[in-house]
Amino acid sequence: MIDQFLNYLRFERNASQQTVSTYEDCLREFEAYLTYRESGLSIGEADADLIREWMESLMDRGNNASTINKKLSALRSFFRFALKRKLVTRDPAHCITGPKKSKPLPQFMREGEMDRLLDDRGWEDDFKEIRARTLLILLYETGIRRGELIGLNDADVDFEVGQLKVTGKRNKQRIVPFGTELAEALKRYIAARNEQMKVDCDALFLNDKGRRMTGQQVYQIVHRHLTGATSLKKRSPHVLRHTFATAMLNNGAGLESIKNLLGHESVSTTEIYAHTTFEQLKRVYEEAHPRA
Repeated sequence: MIDQFLNYLRFERNASQQTVSTYEDCLREFEAYLTYRESGLSIGEADADLIREWMESLMDRGNNASTINKKLSALRSFFRFALKRKLVTRDPAHCITGPKKSKPLPQFMREGEMDRLLDDRGWEDDFKEIRARTLLILLYETGIRRGELIGLNDADVDFEVGQLKVTGKRNKQRIVPFGTELAEALKRYIAARNEQMKVDCDALFLNDKGRRMTGQQVYQIVHRHLTGATSLKKRSPHVLRHTFATAMLNNGAGLESIKNLLGHESVSTTEIYAHTTFEQLKRVYEEAHPRA
């Protein structure tokens, strides 16, 4: 049956040789497992329980979810073909769900790294440097998205009460508080901006031509200044959003509060930062405890 299926792929579906080889490898591997597990059992006689046991054996051997799902996809295609050609009487693979792919934990900078970047680096007293430092402080202290930052207008900053009016996804607005350090940085930036250029734009952050900054321009500034400040592979504005959330959680903020500050729809989205904090705690434990 496997040979019939492979010929179907070659001659009726015009599949590439690479695709055919990949499917054959998966099916032969499952066939070998059946021979080991149930001597004399053919692939057409396999049931759902055997397929699940095979998947478990793949996980035990260190295969990740993506690899296992690809192998399961090959089995599904095979059994659909076999059932349609009446080579089998049932399709045991159609009801099986593959393992969920694990989401990578968000990358974040440590508080000491941010302190060194913002406080110890030798910042110049010119417009570009003042703007860059203000961008970094704002992203780190509020956790807003890059798109939300470039959408800020002067009117969205309330210095009297210390809050930003942020317009997020689907034009939903939220209020984000800020502290003294950011207030001072923003005032210094606005003064430098107004001295540098004639402001005919409502935007808070302007590029060198006096227009609202683009997302790419913000990314380039952040990436340039995070390079050298961290060993992280990712050095984007979103890293500072992750850094904000992780720092808040590490210093006692609740998930519900962080959810509201980040503008998440559900607290389940915010829970990823709890996993991040646990992983960090686990690493500290393993490095510090003599019996770990």
